[in-house]
Parts: sequence; C-alpha cells; structure tokens
Amino acid sequence: MTDYYVTITGFKHYYGLAPFRIGNLIRCSKEPNNPHDPDAIRCFLPQIGTVGYVANSPSTAAGGTLSAGRIYDRVPGRFYVRVCFTTQTKIICKVDLDAPVKALNRELERQLEEQEEWDG
Repeated sequence: MTDYYVTITGFKHYYGLAPFRIGNLIRCSKEPNNPHDPDAIRCFLPQIGTVGYVANSPSTAAGGTLSAGRIYDRVPGRFYVRVCFTTQTKIICKVDLDAPVKALNRELERQLEEQEEWDG
C-alpha cells in the first residue's frame, strides 16, 4: 500500500503541541458540511476534542504531504494518523490505513491515559 503523509495545522487554536508527541495517534474525521471547506478533515482526540485540521492549502501543507482535498477520496470517513515530525507551525503525520481499527482504538485509549496534561 502507498504511504500517505499529511500536515496538521491550526493546532495553536486548540491545545498547541501537547497532543503531538512523536509516535502519537490522532483520529481524523471528514467534515463534508464544514461551511469553510467541503474537504475539511478534523483531527481530534476523543477525550479532549479537536486538536487541529489536515492542511488544505499550499501555504499550510508541508512539501511532500497531501492536502485534505488530495487525500479526501483516498481515506474512509474516519481514519488515524501517526505523528512523525513537529515544528512550531506544522505537524507531519503518516496516515495509518493498514492497522485494524480496534487495535488503533486500544492504542489511542492507552495513549490518552498516559498523557496527563493537554495544556499548550
């Protein structure tokens, strides 16, 4: 299977870099009714809510990553990404379509239990 990478942006409006430790899972969900962008993909963690969005413009998507519009038809309505790299303005993640959803859900639950503080 082809590897897909995306950029998460807008995280400063939520919890900052705190949820984005290298290796962490982030759940993503398409938002077809988003009034600002019909290709919007929200990034969130079940216990805390929205942590950012998949970048969807050339000015926010890092080179080598796919924008929300480019990946929208390649992923299911809900999927996971894994944090690979962080900068002060961008989070680079690999889309995880290979692992079973139940295993990813369990891993995400453990990850959230281990993360004590979500302040930026």
